[in-house]
Amino acid sequence: MNKRIRLTAGYVLSAVVAAWALLVTGIPEAQAEYGDVVINNYSDKGNMRPVVFPHWFHRIRFTCKVCHADLGFKFKAGGNDITMGKIVDGQFCGACHNGEIAWSVENCNVCHSGVAGTPTQFHNSTQGRLYAPGAGAATPATGVSAAAPAAAAPAAPAAATKGAPADSATGKKRRAAP
Repeated sequence: MNKRIRLTAGYVLSAVVAAWALLVTGIPEAQAEYGDVVINNYSDKGNMRPVVFPHWFHRIRFTCKVCHADLGFKFKAGGNDITMGKIVDGQFCGACHNGEIAWSVENCNVCHSGVAGTPTQFHNSTQGRLYAPGAGAATPATGVSAAAPAAAAPAAPAAATKGAPADSATGKKRRAAP
């Protein structure tokens, strides 16, 4: 056997073994990762798994303006009334996921890949863990805030503490350690 035939046979055998291993062990289910948006406004009610929107995957390819200004997505997980009918009509995700710009909606499991019962949330967001329901702090179980933090007006700069850096959230000078 010449070298080319042996290499081809090796590749084919490797592919067959890999396919067999996937069939035997099963293909792992996709799960939400940090920064993904889980959308479950209607999925559980329709006996579908929640949508896992890979926010950062899209963000590295497009500016915020593309989705949040041009397509009208609100800056809040669950803040949009997204339905499959609207997507098929070219609204929201359907503006790009139309079979021409990106894949279309025929394969439900591509988007509906979340774990049933997962609430709508910005998955594992630090902000979500800082605020609880009612008061704004997060529940340990989900990390989801029931009430989003209110947008505060910029605080007036406090009297400068010599050599202390400004706190990025408030603009106030932090007290230097003794």
